[in-house]
Amino acid sequence: MVNLANALTVMRLGLVPVFLLALFAEDGHDPRTRIAAFVIFALAIITDRLDGTLARNYGMVTEFGTLADPIADKALIGAALIGLSMLGDLWWWVTVLILAREIGITVLRFAVLHRGVIPASRGGKLKTLVQAVGIGLLILPLSGPWLVTAWTVMAVALILTVLTGIDYVVSAVTDLRGGPAAS
Repeated sequence: MVNLANALTVMRLGLVPVFLLALFAEDGHDPRTRIAAFVIFALAIITDRLDGTLARNYGMVTEFGTLADPIADKALIGAALIGLSMLGDLWWWVTVLILAREIGITVLRFAVLHRGVIPASRGGKLKTLVQAVGIGLLILPLSGPWLVTAWTVMAVALILTVLTGIDYVVSAVTDLRGGPAAS
């Protein structure tokens, strides 16, 4: 179904390669292209917030949107993390940890789908926001105290990533144990 929320999701997916082109332009370390990459990343993140709000508040929730929105989110965040690591601006272990959590929770959600959808928790939403801010700051050509701030935000994002991942697993296991026996 074509609606504004789904169009924003498709636009976010389309912005991923544009973001990567800007991020890697001029060997990936030209301040102008990094600022351009930041603007594209920020626009894409804003569409994430906007499409969800539109879908929920104006009855635009569709099966396509329900499936495509998290794919677009993970594509954008994953592309940014991998891109920053390839440029040497983010340690690979940070990228691997965040992506492993994201993939693991996605697999968990599909595994328990027959019992219902695991909704995003408040902690999960906070984690996404802090990750986006941390990644956005690392995209910018920062130095000195501003770079320290970027790394501090990224450290908070890592902590939230791990804690919310554990919370999702515990919730899923608790729900599975408390539910009816499998036949």
